[in-house]
Amino acid sequence: MDNRISEIRKQIRALRISMIEAEAIMRDQINRDENCAFVAGDILKMRTVMSVLVRERTVLGDREPILVNSFFVPR
Repeated sequence: MDNRISEIRKQIRALRISMIEAEAIMRDQINRDENCAFVAGDILKMRTVMSVLVRERTVLGDREPILVNSFFVPR
């Protein structure tokens, strides 16, 4: 079970990084007044996968926070 929790945590961490990168791409597209529907759809799919992983992680009993270094400076 510990291996499964570790694997889920790695997937969540990687997914968060991908989501941050996709959000940055979407912001750039919005700033250039371009269509961002494709990237927005991808982010929604990532959120769906994330919720399934978080639910599974919670069922396995892991409640510790997963830290991800952000690429952005907080406002």
